[in-house]
Amino acid sequence: MYPEYLVAPMRTDLTSVGFEELKNADEVKQAIETEGTTFVVVNSVCGCAAANARPAAKIAVQEGKKPSKIVTVFAGMEKDAVDAARNYMLPYPPSSPSMALFKDGKLVHIIERHQIEGRPAQMIADNLIGAFEQYC
Repeated sequence: MYPEYLVAPMRTDLTSVGFEELKNADEVKQAIETEGTTFVVVNSVCGCAAANARPAAKIAVQEGKKPSKIVTVFAGMEKDAVDAARNYMLPYPPSSPSMALFKDGKLVHIIERHQIEGRPAQMIADNLIGAFEQYC
């Protein structure tokens, strides 16, 4: 685990625009296994999360259609919540950062770390906005 003072600004980066932090497996289950759409961001301390993933997630939820719920779990912090979220993302391997969209509890779109690294935030956001338009 990382020191909380280190990750606090990274958490706030998403919660300040309306993302709900999920801290345990039950909260993840309640968020995903629900009617409607749930957008899950697996947050991370890595540079591509700061430069690409979080900015893309914020752009995507502020433009166009918005999922019913927008939530986040933090890799390297709340292990049970992250493990639960990743179980819903199977068969995709664990990836931090990553982003997934669920509709009525089923995975319908995912962006893995290798699709985040080296790509501009706007390009990733455009991908998400397209998924939101299709599924939300």
